Amino acid sequence: MEGKAVLFKQFGGVDAVPICLDTQDVDEIVAVVTALAPSFGGINLEDISAPRCFEIERRLDEALPIPIFHDDQHGTAIVVLAALRNAAALLDRKLGDLRVVISGAGAAGVAVAKMLFAGGVSAGDTVVCDSRGIIHRGRPDLGATKAELAELTNSAGRTGGIVEALAGADVLIGVSGGQIAEEAVAAMAPGGIVFALANPTPEVHPDVAARHAAVVATGRSDFPNQINNVLAFPGIFRGALDARATAVTDGMKVAAADAIAGVVAEALSADAIVPSPLDPRVAPAVAAAVAAAARRDGVARA
Repeated sequence: MEGKAVLFKQFGGVDAVPICLDTQDVDEIVAVVTALAPSFGGINLEDISAPRCFEIERRLDEALPIPIFHDDQHGTAIVVLAALRNAAALLDRKLGDLRVVISGAGAAGVAVAKMLFAGGVSAGDTVVCDSRGIIHRGRPDLGATKAELAELTNSAGRTGGIVEALAGADVLIGVSGGQIAEEAVAAMAPGGIVFALANPTPEVHPDVAARHAAVVATGRSDFPNQINNVLAFPGIFRGALDARATAVTDGMKVAAADAIAGVVAEALSADAIVPSPLDPRVAPAVAAAVAAAARRDGVARA
């Protein structure tokens, strides 16, 4: 948490105070954050697991007139959208034509799915898998969040597990930590895209993924195309604070993704679909885009 506060300051010029709460109770967390909120211009939630993270963020959003942002969800999702935009551009593909598989239906997986839909990926052509297999309308074990995903996604009604999901798919986005066999990746459509983001052990090793995919990204710093949240959160909060935004809207998140993608858009290669996490151009570009989007979306007070 202290390290993240340093990154806020270094890249976004945002003063951040790490506060750790010794509770996992939703009501307690909401009550404490609400009581602390008058001292802060925004709240960055961290390390709260699904499904409680969804309710906590929703309740705080409704209760407080400042930006609430759960980085484990939205930071990852924003950078994934930026990377997928550039990967699709590099391969001369359109986001709406891609068949996407998301492995993982926790906080990051749900947020990635919703972010991709907001950015132009077809929800019907997206399949989300959890530890029990493909999420589909006929599954009896779905909670509220997964039931919502089942209604939005998988219009073909696919069933089974990750192997069945990946057959013929164009994109794999791994945010689960579960291992995926090479044979399943090999069954994807030719010229595919694999983002295996579990860290330190990706769902499929990048060297293995590269045998079958045209573009590969990971969450690790020792391989190309690191999907790192630091590309998003400092600039998002800088822009939201500059606009005195009352919330972080979907439009602001999409604008952040577009800005991240734009930093390297003129020099794309299979090994460079996102900027380096240390690229000093990223946070100012994201901040400007987010502030402008806040004004467009009617949540800015400056």
